[in-house]
Amino acid sequence: MKRDIKKWILGLAVIVIGLSSCVNDLDTIPLDKNTITSATFYDNPESYRQVLAKIYGGLSLTGQIGPDGDQDVLGIDEGASNYIRAYWYMQDMTTEMALWIWSDAGIPELQTNVWTSANEISLGMYYRIFYQITLANELIREASEDNLNNRGVSDIEKEKISGYRAEARFLRALSYYHALELYGSVPFVTEKDNVGAFLPEQISKEDLFSYIEIELTELESLLPAAGANEFGRVDVTAAWMILAKLYLNAEVYISTPKYTEAVTYSKKVINSSYKLDANYQNLFLADNHTADGIILPVVNDGINAQSWGGTTMIACSSWASDMDPASNGINAWGGNRARKQLVDKFDDYTGATDKRAMFYTNDRTVTTDEITEFKNGFSVMKYKNITSNGTLGSNIEHMDIDFPLLRVADAYLMCAEAVLRGGNGGTISEALGFVNAVRERAFGNASGNILLADLTLDFILDERAREFYWEGYRRTDLVRYNKFTSGDYLWEWKGGVYEGKALPDHFNHFPIPASDINANPNLKQDGY
Repeated sequence: MKRDIKKWILGLAVIVIGLSSCVNDLDTIPLDKNTITSATFYDNPESYRQVLAKIYGGLSLTGQIGPDGDQDVLGIDEGASNYIRAYWYMQDMTTEMALWIWSDAGIPELQTNVWTSANEISLGMYYRIFYQITLANELIREASEDNLNNRGVSDIEKEKISGYRAEARFLRALSYYHALELYGSVPFVTEKDNVGAFLPEQISKEDLFSYIEIELTELESLLPAAGANEFGRVDVTAAWMILAKLYLNAEVYISTPKYTEAVTYSKKVINSSYKLDANYQNLFLADNHTADGIILPVVNDGINAQSWGGTTMIACSSWASDMDPASNGINAWGGNRARKQLVDKFDDYTGATDKRAMFYTNDRTVTTDEITEFKNGFSVMKYKNITSNGTLGSNIEHMDIDFPLLRVADAYLMCAEAVLRGGNGGTISEALGFVNAVRERAFGNASGNILLADLTLDFILDERAREFYWEGYRRTDLVRYNKFTSGDYLWEWKGGVYEGKALPDHFNHFPIPASDINANPNLKQDGY
């Protein structure tokens, strides 16, 4: 089934849809009968499925010709425009998780926390988000009941297309959640806006929070039940996960706590059919589609879904030539390393006790006092392009490892944190049990279990680092804990100095790219 979904994603309709601020009129019937527009394209009910595939594909692919060529987002290196690659840079490389040896455009500023509104990586992420939203808006608009009736779509096909529409609504809500998470107040466009060139209005963080909340709660009754959809496609559990994340971070976004709601939705996930995988490593292997606990993967495939982003970038940049990468199915780029503060989160970084500690330490120093020295900093061996039975992945250049965008362990730790922050609907005893369930899986037995006296918010923050390092979680966690800009928590190269220093508070979010601010007088920059 994994191969089927990847071939489906690659069997994409080639639809030219501009960004939200410059959408062309797609509803004009051309004089040339060989030209395809939405007025004719959607006459075939299969087209709706193809467009949905394009939206899913936008999370892992970068253009129409993989791994590069005819790219979706201009103005940035195509590989760096990959959704997960840019998201990972902005979430983990801006923190104590990772450090990149090379001076690719935009990266030095990100990893030393001195970015501006002209940062190339941020620009690529921003336009990738809104490209996804535009694609979703098109499908949602064209799959309306009125349009289906006007096209004479059969009742059987209507039911299928209604399901595709619900998935597109989720994927749009996901991208708007990432926009809120990264940028705060952003331009806002839905399927209700007229097609054509216009300048979108800016939505406040509070209104965007409410929009995402309403969309996802409506989708609870429209998405398939837990585990009932094809691999790589969303079900209701994904909506619950984003709602739990939204509520856990509500004080950041709307200055109002929503911890009871975070408990409610994280518990829905915990009580679903998704369970913790018995082996942590299985979550990051070439056959992780067989692992338990991944609620929404971003599918990757060495043959059918090639790009220079996602797990290809993370794995290949993690492994170096002195680490026997070939035996792990990887063509090593080298140059991506852990910062000392990540390593220090583990009492035993050898992996002998906590199996999540996957560091290569031979001929390495734990410190990174010189960024450009490759051997400064431990290498990370978390992602491996081999299967759980040791078989090599299909392609040493491009990974078969699916990126675990949403996984059930997050619900366990979110629920525990929300309870400690005062959320109702769960007990301290339950919170301890959720944390120890995650740790017992990591240690392989109860030796890593903690006592109630050990269960503090700071412990959970550190546990989240141990559980989710190099998965794109960390910046959001540190912002929620008021530690991202604070001088109370420092890491190597925070603020551009090796010892670390406090940041201005507006660095808790990224600026809207200067190019969009200059092009749209409706937009105002917040803090930069």
